[in-house]
Amino acid sequence: MRGWKKVSLVLGVFILGLVSYFSLNLNPQSIENFAFAQSPSITIVTLTKDNTLLSGGEYSITPDPFKKTGAYTIKDNSAADTEKDKDGIITISGIKNGNYTVTQIKAPSGYDADKLSKIIEVDDASAVASFTNMPKVSNSIGTGPIRNITYTAKFVCGSVYGDEGPLRPGHYDTDISILNKQNFQLTILWNVVLNDGPSSNAIVKNLNSESSTGIICSQIKELLGFEDSNEKLVEGFAIIRIQLDSSFGSEGSIVIKNLSEDEINLLDVQVFYTANALPTLPHEVIVDKISFYIIQDGTGIIPKEMIRKPLDVSVPSSLNEIANTEMRVKNILAEKYNLSDEDMGKIVLRIKDVSIGVGALIDDHAISLHVVKPQASS
Repeated sequence: MRGWKKVSLVLGVFILGLVSYFSLNLNPQSIENFAFAQSPSITIVTLTKDNTLLSGGEYSITPDPFKKTGAYTIKDNSAADTEKDKDGIITISGIKNGNYTVTQIKAPSGYDADKLSKIIEVDDASAVASFTNMPKVSNSIGTGPIRNITYTAKFVCGSVYGDEGPLRPGHYDTDISILNKQNFQLTILWNVVLNDGPSSNAIVKNLNSESSTGIICSQIKELLGFEDSNEKLVEGFAIIRIQLDSSFGSEGSIVIKNLSEDEINLLDVQVFYTANALPTLPHEVIVDKISFYIIQDGTGIIPKEMIRKPLDVSVPSSLNEIANTEMRVKNILAEKYNLSDEDMGKIVLRIKDVSIGVGALIDDHAISLHVVKPQASS
């Protein structure tokens, strides 16, 4: 009996020693990791804007989380998805640690894809990438029949001479080109609306298949009653309409419905804008180069370093023009140094030489092109 008690005592001391050893030496963090460690995995969640799970998404993961090279493609509820019983949740396990880019390559049916890729990091745990899909917006114009297709084009015609408006001084022109790209005749009606002004009467024009026409500034001004003032600036909009089921239509009225914006674009309407800051088109001009000396300055205004030094000035000239070369130079000096007629009489010049050259006006010209989109109504 005493021997058994001694053995029991020794065993008790040994067990107590083991407990004390683990209590003092085992790292609590290691215990936590051991208890909660997870295998590396990637979870992809597909949601609506209302946070409802969506099934059917397809994704690309780069690099391949198994091979670490190339790309890996997976679809919701496919064989590789370990969460096949959960629509909208994809999980792949047994992958390697690292950084991955997840991209939605196909959205669930009826939804637009989330175009933002997600970058995740896998580090001995599960990394989650969440994607939100919005319902597709239909481009259909409507369920009712489409009877009118309208194109609205901005026009600017005429000249600006001051700096009172948003347009810089210059000469502006607009050319609206209209192409019937269909294989049947179309009838168009067009009118113009002046900014802060009236609307004109409508002009009716038949366009044969694959033929074109145009609207230019002179027609716009004539329609508005401004044909006698070509320099007047007029701004507004040209409205071009196709009335598909009206009496103006071609043989057998055309009625269409449930078409997209591209499909109702029966015409090709383009607007060509030009602006030129010069009163005339660029052309060659004759230039006189005058070499001269200022022999005497009785005004004391002209800088002394210019006195009795060779000087040059270039001035525009015209054919068969008779001009006082000395006065041309004095007029330029008067403008530059604000000299009076009395001051110019106190200046003595000597003309050394006059040579003729040919120059060109700078082409301060701008052009732009705008494609007009159609609007449909029933």
